[in-house]
Amino acid sequence: MFVATSHEEIPLLGGDVTEGVVRVGETVRRPTRPSTPSVHALLRHLEAAGFDGAPRVMGVDERGREILTYLDGESGLRPLPPYAVTDGALAALAGLLRRFHDAAATFRPPPDAIWEDGSNDDRAPELVGHCDVNLDNVLFRDGLPYAFIDFDLARPTTRLFDVVTTLRHWAPLADPLDLDPAQRDLAVGPRLRLFCDAYGLPPRDRRRLLDLARLRFSRSYAIMRTRAAAGGGWARLWAEGAGARIRRAGAWLDAHQDELHVHLV
Repeated sequence: MFVATSHEEIPLLGGDVTEGVVRVGETVRRPTRPSTPSVHALLRHLEAAGFDGAPRVMGVDERGREILTYLDGESGLRPLPPYAVTDGALAALAGLLRRFHDAAATFRPPPDAIWEDGSNDDRAPELVGHCDVNLDNVLFRDGLPYAFIDFDLARPTTRLFDVVTTLRHWAPLADPLDLDPAQRDLAVGPRLRLFCDAYGLPPRDRRRLLDLARLRFSRSYAIMRTRAAAGGGWARLWAEGAGARIRRAGAWLDAHQDELHVHLV
């Protein structure tokens, strides 16, 4: 369905690599990519399954941009407000991710589905995950997470990989040098346990969580370096130190794995 643009376009900031995202009235317009039809199929499935924590697909405008519903809320604020790092917010985020996964588990991608490349689990895919639940892609309302945005990196994966990706940013699994001031004094081990409890992650996955995080760091570094060589937003992120931050996060995890593991098992 094609929809004409007749309102003022307001640039939306905060994303890492997707440029040209604007708000038009109560919609968001975004450039399309080869994976867009597959992402739209996922979003339509989520709507049919009753998951209310994602934007709805409304079609394509006359400029070939995808049209999604605009979800009100706050995301990607720097410095992070105190409510974004509370135990209550983390538990709510885990619950939101679990509801998303449960809805996505019944999604059957079209035979010609195309997804963006990215780091992944070695295990067989269980569902199509978001795979990019970073600080910019979670919307807060009344101090709690209530929706995910920017499904561009969605792809077949495991529940645990999506959990690891989320905890990378929200536990967080990172060198304190690279954290927002509100995150630097957080007790990461207890937060890992809190998230896993709120999600309902089984013991077998908890025992594997940190090893998968290490694998993710290694593969993310290689993938981002390759993408940066092609230019665009990825090149900017790399120039701003994304690769070095991944390396520091991996070293920090190596240094603290034993104490973190205690909280998981």
